[in-house]
Amino acid sequence: MVSYDLYVITDEGLSKGLTHAEIARLAIEGGADVIQLRDKHLDDRALTRCAREIRELTKKAGVLFIVNDRLDVALGSRADGVHLGQGDMPAGKARPLCPPGFLIGVSAGTLEEAIRAEREGADYIGLGPICHTGSKDDAGPACGFDLITRVKNNVSIPVVAIGGLGRQNARQAIEAGADGIAVISAVVSQDDVALAARRLKAVIEEARYRKVYEG
Repeated sequence: MVSYDLYVITDEGLSKGLTHAEIARLAIEGGADVIQLRDKHLDDRALTRCAREIRELTKKAGVLFIVNDRLDVALGSRADGVHLGQGDMPAGKARPLCPPGFLIGVSAGTLEEAIRAEREGADYIGLGPICHTGSKDDAGPACGFDLITRVKNNVSIPVVAIGGLGRQNARQAIEAGADGIAVISAVVSQDDVALAARRLKAVIEEARYRKVYEG
C-alpha cells in the first residue's frame, strides 16, 4: 500500500544552500514517505542527472520518488511517478506512455478539478493551496480545509493536501481527511531538514492515530 503521509518537494531556491539530492537525503532521514523533484530552471541534462541521483537515494530507502511536470525525466530516471499540473499533459494522455504501476499525481484546486483528475486516471490528487503559501508563485488563492473533506467525499483516490502546511496545521488537514501532507518550506527551508521532517512526521502520525482510534 502506498503511503503519502509526508510528501516532501525539493526546492534549491528555498533551501539554505542544499542541492536537490541533499534535501532528499535529509528528508528521507527524517522519515519522508515521498520525495518530489521540482525544478523549473535546470536544463534537461542537469535535471535528468539530478533525478537519477535522487532515484538511487529513494530506491535504497524504499521511498517513493516523483518528478514534477516532466514525464520524460520521470521515465528516463525510472522514477515511481510524475506529478502533473492543470496546465500539463492530462493524466489520460500520459497513462499510455507509462509502464505498469507508474504513479500519476494531478494538482487540483477545486472539487471539479479533483473529480476530473480521478476520471482521467490519476492515482492521487495534490489538493491546494489549502492555506496561503509563498513557496509557489503560481499557487492561486487558498481553498481551505473544508475542501479536503468535500473532495474526499467525492473521489476514491488518495488526496494529498498542499499549500501553507506545517506542524502548526498538519493535524487539521489530516482531520479533514487528507491522506498526506505535501510541504516545501516547512521542511526544505529549515536549518535542520531531517529534524524538521521528523517533527512534522510525528505530528502527522499522531493526528492519524487520533483520527482512527479516537474518532
